[in-house]
Amino acid sequence: MTTHRRHFLQLAAGAAALSAFARRARAQAYPSRPVRLVVGFAAGSTSDILGRLMAAWLSQRLGQQFVVENRPGAGANIATEFVVKSTADGYTLLMVAPTAAINATLYPHLNYVFLRDMAPVAGVVRVPNVLEVNPSVPVKTTAELIAYAKANAGKLSFASAGIGTASHLAGQMFNAMAGVDLQHVPYKGDGPAMIDLMGGQVQVGFATMTASIGHIRAGKLRPLAVTTLKRSESLPELPTVADTVPGYEASSWFGIAAPKATAPEIVASLNGAVNAGLADATIKARLADMSGMILAGSPGDFTKLVADETEKWGKVIRAADIKAE
Repeated sequence: MTTHRRHFLQLAAGAAALSAFARRARAQAYPSRPVRLVVGFAAGSTSDILGRLMAAWLSQRLGQQFVVENRPGAGANIATEFVVKSTADGYTLLMVAPTAAINATLYPHLNYVFLRDMAPVAGVVRVPNVLEVNPSVPVKTTAELIAYAKANAGKLSFASAGIGTASHLAGQMFNAMAGVDLQHVPYKGDGPAMIDLMGGQVQVGFATMTASIGHIRAGKLRPLAVTTLKRSESLPELPTVADTVPGYEASSWFGIAAPKATAPEIVASLNGAVNAGLADATIKARLADMSGMILAGSPGDFTKLVADETEKWGKVIRAADIKAE
């Protein structure tokens, strides 16, 4: 080996070591200024409420302000693309909702691929949906609903919060797996959908537990089952849809992600802080009030969840030929 080549290799090794040291130093100093947590939905949405809860915790835990920034529109695509294109330094994060998995198939010409361009940090919570009916529908179980729907083919409709939303896809998957034909009626959000469901303009719903539980407790809706594989502590007497339709599972889940090239040390720091929050009694109580099932886990666990959900909902969207509005 020539002296010149040896000198070059020594310089290259030194530069690599210096670069790694600089990355570790930046990660150890993180965060040294305020952090944006971008939410793809309007204030008051489930994503927004969870984002503000976690931002308050992270501010307390990490000693810098985590500020929620709402960028609603296009099923959270606007917010996600903004974060994808942001500097990967840990100072711009995304509150992730089920749309991250749904939109991969629903919108065929996105300017990003979530699993390629984002680094999942941590799952936060899973919220069950509820299979529920207007009290005028003469059924009290999932099996009775299926039988009634088959006997009255095409006469029952289900409400959703909009095309491509979690409640829409939960209903479409129920149609396919239960062999029924509930007609889809999309609304602009859970609020209008619940009003018409309680009024009897539509007969069936698959809304989140968060949106449903008050109306259920007031007797304005009759719950039949929860859509998660496990029962909900909020309504423990309810069975799961999977008890009647094996393999059925649908829920709304949320987490936090960063741009793909974010330093692993920063991702690990954020993951540890989020998981610490999910173990905190106050945070756990707030999530329980929303009927949430805590996710926590590693960045890899959250990545797998998003990947599995992307595959599952992609099949439902393609089979039902669902198109974005």
